[in-house]
Amino acid sequence: MFGKLEEVEIEQVLSSQVVGRIGCNANNTTYIVPISYAYNSGSIYCHTYEGMKMVMMRANPLVCFEVDTMENMGNWKSVVTWGSFEELIDEKDQKAAIDILYSRKVTGIASKTLQLLPQWPFPPGDLDKVKGIVFRIRLDKKTGRFEKSEAVELCGS
Repeated sequence: MFGKLEEVEIEQVLSSQVVGRIGCNANNTTYIVPISYAYNSGSIYCHTYEGMKMVMMRANPLVCFEVDTMENMGNWKSVVTWGSFEELIDEKDQKAAIDILYSRKVTGIASKTLQLLPQWPFPPGDLDKVKGIVFRIRLDKKTGRFEKSEAVELCGS
């Protein structure tokens, strides 16, 4: 069965995952890139470094964000959102975003890009120790789809 996710299900998917994909477009180029994130109060919070996505989002702050969960090919949920990129420059806003990122529930093994500092998951005593860029995407629109079906064994498995 295919269907549309209800608002509460969309919120659950956004809150339960730590990796999503940002879609941005600037200067006749479209770019989609995975990024670790935290979801809080209608916004996606991220930490990154200078690169193509930052250049593009600064040029055109209207972005798309996608996240999904997948049990198997017959049981998945996908959420697509649209919103506005906002680089967090103010120290108070940066600290709040870093606190949100540190509060994520992550598995016991995490990649280096998920870790904000070498001593991660322990929060920094000093905000200046977190290098890079902190930003949020304020979401304006969200939609979600799902498929739920009985597992079917494929031939040759």
